[in-house]
Amino acid sequence: MANHKSAKKRIRQTERRTEVNRDRRGRVRTYVRKVEEAIESGDKGNAQSAMLGAVPELQRSVGHGLMHKNTVARKISRLTKRIKAL
Repeated sequence: MANHKSAKKRIRQTERRTEVNRDRRGRVRTYVRKVEEAIESGDKGNAQSAMLGAVPELQRSVGHGLMHKNTVARKISRLTKRIKAL
């Protein structure tokens, strides 16, 4: 357990940041899931519109330091490839 004032503050900051990051990660997962569900249903137009919402959200997660840029690039690439295959 932290004893120094600065260490206690760091614990509070970490707890807040963890909660924010958890919310952001869940938001990204939701957008990606919507794209995947549209792909599963076979509706190309719906999948493309869902992808238009998911891409900025994924890129925003890079800006917030939530995900690595190559991870996001890979996810976008794979989803796009699956949509084109429809």
